[in-house]
Amino acid sequence: MDALSGAGPRRARGRPGARSSGVRAPAAPWARFSAWLECVCVVTFDLELGQALELVYPSDFRLTDKEKSSICYLSFPDSHSGCLGDTQFSFRIRQCGGQRSPWHDDRHYDTGAPVSLQREPAHYFGYVYFRQVKDSSVKRGYFQKSLVLVSRLPFVRLFQALLSLIAPEYFDKLAPCLEAVCNEIDQWPAPMPGQTLNLPVMGVILQVRIPSRVDKPESSAPKQCGHENLLPAPVVLSSVHELDLFRCFQPVLAHVQTLWELMLLGEPLVVLAPSPAMSSEMVLALTRCLHPLKFCCDYRPYFTIHDSEFREFTTRTQAPPNVVLGVTNPFFIKMLQHWPHILRVGEPRMSGDLPKQVKLKKPSRLKTLDTKPGLYTAYTAHLHRDKALLKRLLKGLQKKRPSDMQTALLRRHLLELTQSFIIPLEHYMTSLMPLQKSIMPWKTPPQIRPFRQDDFLCSLEHAGPQLTCILKGDWLGLYRRFFKSPHFDGWYRQRHKEMVQKLEALHLEAICEAVRGLRGKQNIEAWMKDKSEVEIVDLVLKLREKLVWAQGHQLPVKEATLQRAQLYIETIIGSLPKDLQAVLCPP
Repeated sequence: MDALSGAGPRRARGRPGARSSGVRAPAAPWARFSAWLECVCVVTFDLELGQALELVYPSDFRLTDKEKSSICYLSFPDSHSGCLGDTQFSFRIRQCGGQRSPWHDDRHYDTGAPVSLQREPAHYFGYVYFRQVKDSSVKRGYFQKSLVLVSRLPFVRLFQALLSLIAPEYFDKLAPCLEAVCNEIDQWPAPMPGQTLNLPVMGVILQVRIPSRVDKPESSAPKQCGHENLLPAPVVLSSVHELDLFRCFQPVLAHVQTLWELMLLGEPLVVLAPSPAMSSEMVLALTRCLHPLKFCCDYRPYFTIHDSEFREFTTRTQAPPNVVLGVTNPFFIKMLQHWPHILRVGEPRMSGDLPKQVKLKKPSRLKTLDTKPGLYTAYTAHLHRDKALLKRLLKGLQKKRPSDMQTALLRRHLLELTQSFIIPLEHYMTSLMPLQKSIMPWKTPPQIRPFRQDDFLCSLEHAGPQLTCILKGDWLGLYRRFFKSPHFDGWYRQRHKEMVQKLEALHLEAICEAVRGLRGKQNIEAWMKDKSEVEIVDLVLKLREKLVWAQGHQLPVKEATLQRAQLYIETIIGSLPKDLQAVLCPP
């Protein structure tokens, strides 16, 4: 831990004692760094302790003992993986020390970012660069160390690219190199949805575009501009978060549509892969195949028997939780025989990797789980498989079509599938919104009507997914199961929240419109004639409350409207008796 303490001048931090677990004071100089990363960790192998946390930087970032233990175990591949050389993977853990107070820019980022890319409020992502090479100077004969970036942002592509730059250098030069990199990150602009950013690090400029919720599908890549003014020329990342979907799903292409349904319904799924890299990529690919729908269930890209949630996830006294687990240890197959869906990815590295005698118990339709990759489940898909898509992808393989083109085909198919499913829900939800003409300025806004599942299902005959999707099947059955899943609850809560905010914004605009003519003092006095002082004070308080709420929740209201409302408040207060002015505007 002392490796960085003397590695150069340190800047003053926030007030001593003002921090709790995983929290820094809002005035800390590391606010820019914290817009991207929580901390950087180095995990090494200790002969006596096993995996051990060598350092955390910035050194005043506090992790709980449980978080430290999780980071240590999840930063090294399982012994079954046998990873030699350099490997990258990722994990996701629960934050254990209470939720962090958000930085002022967190809400601004989350307001503009797609829901699937918003910061995780209660979880940390760990992005790992692990090196294991032979080293005769070490007692065990191997150098084993991991550099880990801990963040709340799901920017797997960006942080993997960053690690590939800094980890090899760090393994050679150690602490001073890491401090220099962290200081560079502390100079980066904050992630701004919809903007292309240049991020300098170690003599390289990473150019990325942060997606915005108003983006069209083709606008996610950085615009190729401004290169002539940048020396050296930037390394342009096509995405901060998207994976090579085709490469991830290639071993299980025939099951992609069934897997999409399982993800949509929030079904428990175990992904058994030969390495943490394959495990974490497959889990992340599965959770992102629902885009633009937010994945609302728990997921662990890489999970081990040492994890603090191990007992919680493997207990047989209750139904499996709604979680996608990525594992590499075959022991999990024995422990999770009661789970309904298991995805086996890749070929085993050694014979006996999965004992043939291990069987999945009920339902009886499941075959013996042998060493063959595939999806082991009794689930019957509601929709018919898109054979035309599979033929196109397989033909692309035969013709050696570039992987990015194959991924674009697959991503577009999954996007259209999700949109076809969600659009009828969106249309029905919109119909529950009160009409704008029913919003009266001096009355409480009308309520959003309740979501009635039977009414929605009846609407599908004329406005269902068959209008935008050629796939046949039991769409009604899929919707009925979706209503019981965490994803329906998550989608409904998000849409209801957005509609409430829209309703409040329309109400504020209606109030401003109603008092538009009160700008002159004579008009205000004429308006006040038939109103009691209590009514006028009530209006001022309501308008002020609306303004505070609109600004605090970043409602979709024009800045000019907010300024006009503030002007009305000041004008009305100025027309009141002095004693009331003193009450409403205390010194």
